[in-house]
Amino acid sequence: MSALTPDQARAMRVTAQDASWPEASLAERWEQLHAQAERLAELASITPELFDENLALFPEHLTQCSQWQQDLAWQGIEDIDAMMQPGLAALHTINTRGQDTSAPALALWREFHAARNAVLAVAHVKQTCATAQAA
Repeated sequence: MSALTPDQARAMRVTAQDASWPEASLAERWEQLHAQAERLAELASITPELFDENLALFPEHLTQCSQWQQDLAWQGIEDIDAMMQPGLAALHTINTRGQDTSAPALALWREFHAARNAVLAVAHVKQTCATAQAA
């Protein structure tokens, strides 16, 4: 949980985005995370997950959501990236040493999926609310 207000978090995100990912859109970041997940699956010795239409359309679906949902999804994507980059670097080091990466990679794979499901659920809230209002 953040001690920052939503406006402060948004300002920090915009500043961080301008500094580190000046041209990366949400869709690009989303695809990059799944490319990292594909490398992670290889290190875990499991079949990589398909980047299907549901996953590919998430950024487009998110544009129909409220601003707070978009902000929360962006922060979730940033958090996943912050977890994946050092995790993949550590796994690469283990792999370079000739050690088995499957167990730690599988643990990171599970963390990725849990975090990604939380991000996906942010957009699902809008869909659920819209469905409930229509009923």
